[in-house]
Amino acid sequence: MFIETETTPNPASLKFLPGQQVMGQGTREFATPEAAEASPLAQAIFDTGEVVNVFFGTDFVTVTAAPGVNWTDLKPQVLAILLDHFVSQAPLFAPGSAAGISVPPEEEGMLVEERDEDSDIIAQINDLLETRVRPAVAGDGGDIQYRGYRDGIVHLQMQGACSGCPSSTATLKHGIEGLLKHYVPEVVEVRAA
Repeated sequence: MFIETETTPNPASLKFLPGQQVMGQGTREFATPEAAEASPLAQAIFDTGEVVNVFFGTDFVTVTAAPGVNWTDLKPQVLAILLDHFVSQAPLFAPGSAAGISVPPEEEGMLVEERDEDSDIIAQINDLLETRVRPAVAGDGGDIQYRGYRDGIVHLQMQGACSGCPSSTATLKHGIEGLLKHYVPEVVEVRAA
């Protein structure tokens, strides 16, 4: 088995492509060792002691190194963990755990209370995020979650390599905000959640 690696716009993150499906649907982010307990794979990566974030995408795993950690030393460790996991066909999540199930934002709690009269605008925003933004962000080793819309302001949360990336503000402001304003004139601003 060969696992490809790709750099991301975030110099602290590397994207690992095992050449097979990682998540059947949705994504999952582990921002703490405690959260990683739901996944033996994420936990093993955190157990290196040099990782601050693990993100599972459809066909990739993005790992973010702790500040000051050199990828030259960490990369072989992560590759070995990923190889062991995928060759052994171990489960991605701990048995009996619902940890792999993505919680839709509406169940997770929005940042703002949305109004029924905005439902058409919200549908347009979500369609653009799903068809135009999410594939591009996944290409960089991350994901984006819709967190609400009200009074012309769209709230989005960056995940994976995109979370904490030096260029994430530019991506939100110049890329995503420009796209949404162009197609949905009611949008006046995009804010990070």
